[in-house]
Amino acid sequence: MDTSLSSSNASSPRVRPAIDSSKVPHATDLESGYASASSSTASSSSGLPLVSLTKPHLRHLNQQMEKMTPMERLRFSMVLFPNLYQTTAFGLTGLVTIDMLSKIQAENPETSSPVDAIFLDTLYHFNETYDLVDRVRAKYPNIRLHVYRPDGAETAAQFEERYGERLYESAAELYDWVAKVEPQQRAYADLGVAAVFTGRRRSQGGERDKIGVIEVDEELGIVKINPLLDWSFAQVKNYITEHDVPYNVLLDRGYKSVGDWHSTSPVAAGEDERAGRWKGQAKTECGIHNKKSRYAQYLQDMQRKAEEEQLAAALGKVEWEQQSQPIDATSVHVETV
Repeated sequence: MDTSLSSSNASSPRVRPAIDSSKVPHATDLESGYASASSSTASSSSGLPLVSLTKPHLRHLNQQMEKMTPMERLRFSMVLFPNLYQTTAFGLTGLVTIDMLSKIQAENPETSSPVDAIFLDTLYHFNETYDLVDRVRAKYPNIRLHVYRPDGAETAAQFEERYGERLYESAAELYDWVAKVEPQQRAYADLGVAAVFTGRRRSQGGERDKIGVIEVDEELGIVKINPLLDWSFAQVKNYITEHDVPYNVLLDRGYKSVGDWHSTSPVAAGEDERAGRWKGQAKTECGIHNKKSRYAQYLQDMQRKAEEEQLAAALGKVEWEQQSQPIDATSVHVETV
């Protein structure tokens, strides 16, 4: 597999989760007191153990890691979790994490296990974001980047030919699934991801103000680690400046959180850091970090409906075959009057 580019070229849209749901912990696992993070790849082909944390252990880890610095959280997580990756859209927090991970790896290049990064290229990022990706690659050659795009599309034109124009307006949840959620699940399955570093911080507002250092995605069974969760925007920006970390030039134009060009705008003074994302919409997340979207539920309903239709068709075929069986003349009794 090309570590710089990972995407599918199938001829039909992929609208089912890429992770085998039978390998993902169910609600009963969590209710029993265990929070598990695993992937079929990590548990079967690599021989690595599943990541299982009791709820008291998870609380204990969060209490201890709250006291750590971001660098200490990174180092500790690199020892604790197998199949560890970083997911990033090259926001400021993710860039700080990349810089810190690069420094950790440079300290002990022979013994430190590298943490690869995963970038979901929706094909609708700003040109400034793509330019930043190139600058980050040049600055940190020891960080391997895996790029995942919407299934069957390498350009925005191909995406629109496949899924329709302005899908982000006509079917926002479908867009989130096709452009972000499905590629992420495909990345997790392909790479055997068990745990990921994210760039979420409490100061970003919205649904992020109460996140812990370690969380478990109950739907995918993936551990999420938020190493800079207690940093402010100013702390992140100061680190970027002090350590000469490449950053998105849109930051200098009033953008504090940068996503797709069609759903990102500058932030006004006094607004939350992520106020420029989906401005005017009752939405703060794209489906990657929130609970199951309505479209994901729609997919499940459609799958169940298809299975019911297949069953009905099979039963109808059997009934038709029974009714159309040729009549055996020797078994027919005709009464004469």
